[in-house]
Amino acid sequence: MRGESLFPQLEQLLPQVSKPIQYVGGELGVTVKPWDSVPVHWALMYPDAYEVGLPNQGVQILYEVLNERADALAERTYAVWPDLEKLMRTYQVPQFTVDSHRSVGHFDLFGVSFSTELGYTNLLNALDLAFIPLLSKDRTDEHPIVIAGGHAAFNPEPIADFIDAAVLGDGEEAVLEITDIVAAWKAEGSPGGRDELLLRLAKTESVYVPRFYDVDYLPDGRIQRVIPNRADVPFRVHKRTTMDLDAWPYPKKPLVPLAETVHERFAVEIFRGCTRGCRFCQAGMITRPVRERSISTVGQMVKEGLEFSGFHEVGLLSLSSADHSEIGDMCKGLADQYAGTNVSLSLPSTRVDAFNIDLAQELSRNGRRSGLTFAPEGGSERIRRVINKMVSEEDLIRTVVTAYTNGWRQVKLYFMCGLPTETDEDVLQIARLAQEVIKNGRAATGSRDVRCTVSIGGFVPKPHTPFQWAPMEHPEVIDNRLKQLKQAINSDRSLGKSIGMRYHDGEPSLIEGLLARGDRRVGAVIREVWEQGGRFDGWSEHFSYQRWIDACAAVGIDVWWYTTRERKQEEVLPWDHLDSGLDKDWLWQDWQDALTEFEQDDCRWTPCFDCGVCPSMDTSIQIGPTGHKLLPLTPVNGLRVTT
Repeated sequence: MRGESLFPQLEQLLPQVSKPIQYVGGELGVTVKPWDSVPVHWALMYPDAYEVGLPNQGVQILYEVLNERADALAERTYAVWPDLEKLMRTYQVPQFTVDSHRSVGHFDLFGVSFSTELGYTNLLNALDLAFIPLLSKDRTDEHPIVIAGGHAAFNPEPIADFIDAAVLGDGEEAVLEITDIVAAWKAEGSPGGRDELLLRLAKTESVYVPRFYDVDYLPDGRIQRVIPNRADVPFRVHKRTTMDLDAWPYPKKPLVPLAETVHERFAVEIFRGCTRGCRFCQAGMITRPVRERSISTVGQMVKEGLEFSGFHEVGLLSLSSADHSEIGDMCKGLADQYAGTNVSLSLPSTRVDAFNIDLAQELSRNGRRSGLTFAPEGGSERIRRVINKMVSEEDLIRTVVTAYTNGWRQVKLYFMCGLPTETDEDVLQIARLAQEVIKNGRAATGSRDVRCTVSIGGFVPKPHTPFQWAPMEHPEVIDNRLKQLKQAINSDRSLGKSIGMRYHDGEPSLIEGLLARGDRRVGAVIREVWEQGGRFDGWSEHFSYQRWIDACAAVGIDVWWYTTRERKQEEVLPWDHLDSGLDKDWLWQDWQDALTEFEQDDCRWTPCFDCGVCPSMDTSIQIGPTGHKLLPLTPVNGLRVTT
């Protein structure tokens, strides 16, 4: 029966698996509705383990937005670990939601939020466990509409055969519109079946339905064109953008995990979008324009979120939180509010050139100092010009020393390896920079008890960025540079012992690059990897580079053609029919500027550079100051806020 609980069957399996608590549900903040009380049913998935998926802000927001509706319910599901998967297959227990343990296959809509392409194999596993046909063309009216979202959905072509639809951009208003369409279609008796429902979604021009588009290829393998195969669907699909964040103060009731998760804090997104123009950063490009949440709304969200959840840390989230036009007043107001309590503030993403001593003092006011991470991204001044990360060595050293002198003893510096035009010397400069940070930190504090961790990620060219045309570096080259870097860091033992190094080798990045810029033909690789046991590819202990390489060979895909090949200006890219608001000619010019090491300013404070977002969306950048204050908030004397 649709909507019945699978928990009686599941309960017998849980004693045999690790961390069974992650599958039982019942967290603070959940909403459970009777199945028959609403016409529209959503299953929302973050395609990773519970410990990674539960804190995901996007899924939590959509979960709450949908459950506030009287005519809809939303429940959550996460990827199950291999030990439970094996038992589920043995005893025929389908993929289930953690809220009411209902079968995912019984829902009307199955929404999957991808922040990384390495979650694609987990999607296939969830579909198979849910007894939903892997290929969208094989599904009937009895199966859910499978919808992809999140940043990786800006090029959903590699999974086009497995999904029914994709939503580009912000989801708050999109899921409500989709719910309206599904509710109306069901109320009319589901005319035209699944095909008619998908057509209604496609006609919004903001829901992409891959089956309504054909891809033609040139003899050399490049795409000739992507065109609609029906007269009533749009040639281009546009992203959704939620403009007034104050009107969407979610999550109001954050989910509080029962099992340990990667983030245990109350997170408030203080603004969305970025105009810094870092050329590698897909998130910064596709989330334009900048939209700030007002200081008064942030204060109210923090107050209500902490009261509800009991969390002891507040994360002020954005792509570059210190860039909020009222960040100083915001941090001071919150620090005043929670002075003397066990509530700490953190800025998980902090620009080197936006961090200052006043901000440092407010963040450390109550004596608790969560970690600070700064991201110069490139080791040399030259490579930072290429990627448009306008941070000087002097800025970096001054900023880190400011942190050290204000009580921090551990700072993480994030860099990338494999950037366009990068040389060995650009990477080796990371070692010298880290050593200078330690030397200056010791001199400023008079203590040898300062440390920095150098964290290195592999560069992956992403769609809708100026680097979408760039070639990737071979994994062997990346690994050799990392080996040289490690030797350089340890060349001075007195400094090297204060510098930690964490890195990802070049192999996972190459596969992520294959998936990020792939077309529909790459879907056969994903399926082959999954059939050969691929799961949790974002986890180093589960990822198998050889399995991906073997799968490419098995289905006739040239991995190097997709990754290390530089694209030309005239090439049709797999995602060109999906409109992120950015003008392709502007992106190309910025790619040419990168090759000449020309830096582009932040358009928030300078004239428009014609990226295309504001005129195409008939909007503009939204920044403060608002004139509002964080008050009225009464200082807290204990764990709970009093008013």
